[in-house]
Amino acid sequence: MTSLHHTSITSLPLLGKGKVRDNYAVGDDKLLIVTSDRLSAFDVIMNEPIPGKGRVLNQMSDFWFEKLAGIVPNHLTGIAPETVVAPDEVEQVRGRAVVAKRLQPILVEAVVRGYLIGSGWKDYQDTGSVCGIALPAGLQQAAQLAEPIFTPAAKAEMGSHDENISFADMEARIGADLAQRIRDISIRLYSTAAEYAATRGIIIADTKFEFGLDADGVLHLMDEVLTADSSRFWPAESYRVGISPPSFDKQFVRDYLETVTDWKKTPPAPALPADVIEKTGAKYREALERLTGAPLKD
Repeated sequence: MTSLHHTSITSLPLLGKGKVRDNYAVGDDKLLIVTSDRLSAFDVIMNEPIPGKGRVLNQMSDFWFEKLAGIVPNHLTGIAPETVVAPDEVEQVRGRAVVAKRLQPILVEAVVRGYLIGSGWKDYQDTGSVCGIALPAGLQQAAQLAEPIFTPAAKAEMGSHDENISFADMEARIGADLAQRIRDISIRLYSTAAEYAATRGIIIADTKFEFGLDADGVLHLMDEVLTADSSRFWPAESYRVGISPPSFDKQFVRDYLETVTDWKKTPPAPALPADVIEKTGAKYREALERLTGAPLKD
């Protein structure tokens, strides 16, 4: 399987490159978003790509955008990416890109948690709360919460960790009305997706959404949605309370990096062994097939 670590599209103006996605301008009102095979762990981009990863993420997002379209508008335009680039650039976008509406991004990540894990578990151990939301005493790691909670995060510069913030802080940053709309929509998106995923044998422990506003002030879901990069997916058959369950994401990479004792989790990243790359790619593909019922498209 071929891989794409960096795009080299010259027929469109480059707007910027993130950890995984490269964005190009399509006129004044649209973007070409290309999902590469780059992988970041501990906010550091690995030197080796995960072949096919970008196509998996793109196909998974497309699936969820369609399934959740009745809840909130999204950034998709329906324009084929192959039609907006030069002929010799088509292979860079095939199966891994979308032409999206150009929106004004809201610089707060909308995080929804249904289970007590990750930074939420650490916060709970220290304070009995998650992002200021008090939870019952005595909960164990990976416990399902009585109801999903909304725990926003302020987007950080590339290479830095996003910062968990309180809902009051979010209201102060973007306004109370917009903050409340995003919270309510995010919880509805998560709950709808989690209910569906349960029928496919997958637990969605938590996820993050990103939103933007169009020229008329209409709120849109944007970027990616409910992928293995933006969510924590657990196989239901191996879930139990009290441990950190295995997940369908970059866990093989994280686990390997934790064994590299002289790496300080700053660039440059250490080289990834071939078996770690292969196992990670297989996990992404398995998540796609289990959730959508369809294999990765050619």
